Amino acid sequence: MRDVIILGSTGSIGTQALDIVRDNPDRFRIVGLGAGRNRELAEAQAAEFGLTNVAFGADDAVALIESTRADVVLNGITGAVGLAPTLAALATGATLALANKESLIIGGSLVKGAAKPGQLVPVDSEHSALAQALLAGTHAEVAKLIVTASGGPFRGFSRDQLAGVTPAQAAKHPTWNMGSVITTNSATLVNKGLEVIEAHLLFDIPFDRIEVTVHAQSVVHSFVEFVDGSTMAQCSPPDMHLPIALGLDWPNRVPGATAAIDWSGSHAWTFEPLDEAVFPAVRLARQVGVAGSTFPAVYNAANEVAVEAFNAGYIGFLDIVETIERVVEAHEAPAQLDLEVLLAADAWARDSAKSFLSNR
Repeated sequence: MRDVIILGSTGSIGTQALDIVRDNPDRFRIVGLGAGRNRELAEAQAAEFGLTNVAFGADDAVALIESTRADVVLNGITGAVGLAPTLAALATGATLALANKESLIIGGSLVKGAAKPGQLVPVDSEHSALAQALLAGTHAEVAKLIVTASGGPFRGFSRDQLAGVTPAQAAKHPTWNMGSVITTNSATLVNKGLEVIEAHLLFDIPFDRIEVTVHAQSVVHSFVEFVDGSTMAQCSPPDMHLPIALGLDWPNRVPGATAAIDWSGSHAWTFEPLDEAVFPAVRLARQVGVAGSTFPAVYNAANEVAVEAFNAGYIGFLDIVETIERVVEAHEAPAQLDLEVLLAADAWARDSAKSFLSNR
């Protein structure tokens, strides 16, 4: 039996995690919930699982983690606000099932330094797939990581076509059901850029050995290529229940977490190169990842501001990545790196992005 805290319990990851717990009462017990603005749903969840209260907001989430013994903390919060709960969870020694990729990208070496071996378990479908495929060999035997991308709702579009797309169109992901911010990030391919940085940080593979391939069916979640020419893939239907279940009980598999592929029918899976001229977010992410320091935090913060402005109808779709690029170009790395410096860089990037957008 694993005692579990779920942060972001009313979001896409959190609600699916609770599905896993409901189906496996002999494996998991909810001992804490953290949520955002959906108080009605959060309170209903608390009542269902016999909890007296819910932590609302990142500060309350940290207090919940520090005051509640848990074997696993699932961080399903969206955005930079997930950093403090990530660090708090690692400090307790609990397994951190990490769906909040932003906290690893922003925290970088601080988060990695706080994590004990095996304590940090990825929940993103791509990184869960890589973790599973990596079990087939040693770190020294890895030639490259290949991260798959669905291509989002605008796969095959030209730059001219992208100029006129709307927030409603960006919100219609062809294969995944996710929150609005992550869905927009998938449409711009910023999400894939963040995942390239995350893969580097999680698995200690250099950026020049991490590739992206577009796989529209979203059944092959990522590959690992080994030095002997063998490639291992993790395949399953596009359903987050599987990587969430693995995150909650790693390295154990939870029976029935998702339906298996039906091999009695025919299947056609396609793979194609990413058009980085049309979708430059991944190229830019590689640059900030190699630069390190506070640059990944700046990339993420500028994106969050730009996505909010796009979804509010203030800017166009192409303005999102342009904003990130301009803010990154204006950034100067600090002489030293600690949590205070990272938070200051995050705040600077948000102010710079807002200033850039207001002066357009």
